[in-house]
Amino acid sequence: MRVSRHLRFALRLALVVLFALLAGCSWFNRNKKGSEADSLPVEEVYQRGVNLLEGGNYDGAASAFQRLISRFPFGPYTEQSQLNLAYVQYKANKPEDAYSSVNRFIKTYPTNKHIDYAYYLRGLINFNRSAGFLERHAGQDMTRREQAFQHQSFEDFSALITRYPRSRYVEDSRQRMIYLRNGMAQAELHIALYYLKRHAYVAAANRGKSILETYPQTPQAADALAIMVESYRQLGQEKLATDAESVLKLNYPDHPYFRGHWPRYPSNWWKFIPLMNRG
Repeated sequence: MRVSRHLRFALRLALVVLFALLAGCSWFNRNKKGSEADSLPVEEVYQRGVNLLEGGNYDGAASAFQRLISRFPFGPYTEQSQLNLAYVQYKANKPEDAYSSVNRFIKTYPTNKHIDYAYYLRGLINFNRSAGFLERHAGQDMTRREQAFQHQSFEDFSALITRYPRSRYVEDSRQRMIYLRNGMAQAELHIALYYLKRHAYVAAANRGKSILETYPQTPQAADALAIMVESYRQLGQEKLATDAESVLKLNYPDHPYFRGHWPRYPSNWWKFIPLMNRG
């Protein structure tokens, strides 16, 4: 029994020593690799990041660009690495990090030759966070945060168009803004239809009016007018109903409201119950 205990102790000690040696070798290799990277000139560190980026290794590329920025705080390679870092974080689906990095780039290098792309990238980051918004909110409760992404993306693209009207990214940004406006208008329309479904006619009419004032050139404007007509009529406000109906008939004479095939409530109208408290 005493020999067995000594043997077990010796085996455990041997295992501890073995693990320590392996860990030491691993640390040494990592440290050696890090030391080699720290000794490379700025051009090679930058190229390493670019190669990793082109190979789809976004986390590795981010580490390379962060190392460069840390070692070389000034210079053209640093500026481009700041922008590249925001891009690889965006591609790695790290929107919070990407948005922070691109904002830092815009603030630090406002005269950089690629500053228009930085504004475009900033818009893309939140656009992707709100992409498929209509599909998502059709099956889920909408949140203020999701709507905030849409609004922020719209503002970012708008800033690009305003500041750099000749940028190559303007046309794409404009198309994305149209998509975002339509999406925000559609979200408001669903809420108005929900109010109408629940016979909350004052709230429905006000929401319809808000759509017309905020998103006048969207496809949802016609339905917003129809909601106003129906709501005012149900409230006994005949003059307001007649005025809204005249505008609807003048601008959208073929609207299904005039054929008695309207309103079309969203099939998932019950999903919008939490929105009632938002006014």
